[in-house]
Amino acid sequence: MIYVSRQEHFNAAHKLHNPAWSQERNQEVFGPCANTNWHGHNYDLIVTVKGQPDPETGFVIDLKALSVLIREHVVDQVDHKNLNLDVPFLKDQLASTENLVVAFWQILAREIPKISGARLHCLKLYETPRNFVEYYGE
Repeated sequence: MIYVSRQEHFNAAHKLHNPAWSQERNQEVFGPCANTNWHGHNYDLIVTVKGQPDPETGFVIDLKALSVLIREHVVDQVDHKNLNLDVPFLKDQLASTENLVVAFWQILAREIPKISGARLHCLKLYETPRNFVEYYGE
């Protein structure tokens, strides 16, 4: 099995806020991330697919086609957006990195088979250089 990864970048604002809680409780749990005036991140998304190389191209997946797919279906939907207000697939969800990566998985798992026989293996989403989540679709 060969694993191939593509990294993309986007910027987005959000706040962590549970509407069922008081502002005090939100501040207590989420700290500065509950700022009522939002805050932003420079996200990096690493998409890893797996498969066998095509005998005619030697590719598991055409990385240019994967990049276009990621940009069209994910990055363009969130880049320079407010994740809480501007992103329909996050409606009624906490805009956490964990929820974001699951939403990305649902989109990419549906779209990747349209361009390749490769399968989505892992998503890694960096919120900061030191904070990131990994998701394997489980």
